[in-house]
Amino acid sequence: MNTIVEYMTGLGTLTDEVIAMDFLMNAKSGVRNYAMAVTECVTPEIKQMMMKQLDEAIDSHEKIINYMMQRGLYHPYHISEQIQLDLKNIQTAENIPS
Repeated sequence: MNTIVEYMTGLGTLTDEVIAMDFLMNAKSGVRNYAMAVTECVTPEIKQMMMKQLDEAIDSHEKIINYMMQRGLYHPYHISEQIQLDLKNIQTAENIPS
C-alpha cells in the first residue's frame, strides 16, 4: 500500500494477508449464497443462470486460494502453520485504528 495513503487512512497495518483473507471469506460467502439460491429457484431458466453464477464464484474462490497459497498466505494442508498465520492476522486486525 502507498505510504501516503496508509498515513491518510490510518491503514498502515492493513497487510496483504488481512486483505487476501477477507477476500477469501467473502468469496466463500458468495459460493454459499449462490448454492442456496440455486435450491430456491422456481424456473429452469433462473436456475440455469444461478448455476452459471455459482460456477463462476467457485472458480473465483479457487483463484484466490491459489494466489494465497503461492504467496504463503494460506496453508490448508498444514494446520499448525495456518493457525500461527491466523493468530498473526488477528493481531494485525485488532491493531487497525477505529
